[in-house]
Amino acid sequence: MTENSTPHPPIVSRDQWNTEREALLLQEKAHTREGDRLAAARRRLPMVKLDKEYFFDGPDGKRSLLGLFEGQRQLIVYHFMFGPDWEKGCLGCTGFVDAIADLSLLGERDTTFVLVSRAPLAKLNAWKQERGWSIPWYSSFESDFNTDFNVTREQGEASGLSVFFQLEDDVFHTYSTYARGVENLVHTYPLLDVTPYGRQEDFEDSPAGWPQKPTYG
Repeated sequence: MTENSTPHPPIVSRDQWNTEREALLLQEKAHTREGDRLAAARRRLPMVKLDKEYFFDGPDGKRSLLGLFEGQRQLIVYHFMFGPDWEKGCLGCTGFVDAIADLSLLGERDTTFVLVSRAPLAKLNAWKQERGWSIPWYSSFESDFNTDFNVTREQGEASGLSVFFQLEDDVFHTYSTYARGVENLVHTYPLLDVTPYGRQEDFEDSPAGWPQKPTYG
C-alpha cells in the first residue's frame, strides 16, 4: 500500500481517538466557560453618552443615529468597508454579509442591525441590489461617524462593529471591536474551526504541510 501524500491527522484506533477526544472536550468546555465570562464582562462595560449628532442617508432620506434604532433599545452597526471613491464594496465585508443568516431573533430581543459605510448612498444601493441583500444600509458620507468610530483612518477604510443603546432621546456608545473581533458575525469561521484543516490561514498553529494562506488574503 502506498503512503498517501495528502496532509492529514494521525490515524489511530477508535479507543485512542476516544481518549484524546475526551481530553480535548475538557479544554473545549473551559473555552466555552471563558467565553461566557467574557460575554458577562462585556455586558458590564460602562457606556458613553454621545454629545455629537450624526446623520445618515438612507432609503427614506436623512436619519439621525437615533433613527437607525427603528424604535428598538439596542443598535448594532457593522462598519462595512466601502470608500467614497470605490465602485464596489470590500470583498471581505461582502462575504461576511453574504453569510449572515436570519436576524429575526434580534428584533424579538429589542435590537436592530444595520450596515453603515462612507460611500454615497447610490453606490451602496447598487451593490446591495447586486448582492440581493435586505439588511438596512446607510451612508455616513457627510458625517464624522466613520472617523469618530475609528473605521476611516489615515491609511484608509477599516471594518468593525459598534453597539449603541438608547435611553429616551439620548444615544450611548457601549462597545466596538475591529479586525478579528468581528469574526463571530458569521458561522463560517467556527464551522471551519472544527475541521482538520481549520481556517487554512497563516496565523493558525497548524501542523507542517497543512494548507494555509495569508489571513484575510
